[in-house]
Amino acid sequence: MRPFARHWKSGAVIFAAALLAASPAQAQKQGGILRLYHRDSPASMSILEEVTISTVMPVMAVFNNLVMFDQHVPQNSLSSIVPDLAESWSWSDDGKDLTFKLRHEIKWHDGKPFTAADVKCTWDLLQGKGSAKLRVNPRKAWYNNLDEVTVVDDDTAVFHLKRPQPALLTLLASGYSPVYPCHVPPAQMRQHPIGTGPIQIRRVQAERRDQADPQPGLLEARPALSRRH
Repeated sequence: MRPFARHWKSGAVIFAAALLAASPAQAQKQGGILRLYHRDSPASMSILEEVTISTVMPVMAVFNNLVMFDQHVPQNSLSSIVPDLAESWSWSDDGKDLTFKLRHEIKWHDGKPFTAADVKCTWDLLQGKGSAKLRVNPRKAWYNNLDEVTVVDDDTAVFHLKRPQPALLTLLASGYSPVYPCHVPPAQMRQHPIGTGPIQIRRVQAERRDQADPQPGLLEARPALSRRH
């Protein structure tokens, strides 16, 4: 199961959870509630529009990236990047085209299929292309070297760069780089985000609590809890 946050700040968040003593031979039990106490009331649930860990920490498990940093390696680097929604990737000989082969049969929380079109829509949104707009776009400058993203087929997306940039993969592996669905407008993503991750937001209540439910049958294994508060 993927961690609920890829970034942790000591002293900023108090994480409370009940741990069940079990021998290695015992199967993991389903059910229970994970209560996650947060330092802040996030301005929205839209990671692409927010700047700090206040949104990333509670919301990251709703989404997936194309790639992510290996959570078992203590220091992030190009060599610790592993697949997430992308099952593989490759560079062109000139270092300006980055091709992602995507996982098959992944679905958004609302049941619609995830395809390469969603990848293109996400980075068009980040570049300010098209009619859909982010309210704020704090990481637009990350992609100044990105010319465009094209769709080869449902399972293949290509990032075309203006000049070689091997470190682009580290930006895509960041907790601030989830893939958004084409069919959900940015305004909805602020309060009722739709993702492919193991947790689905059920209710958002400002300055009190968010309720999230585990989602079976998506990319990740189902979390062994019945609800997260």
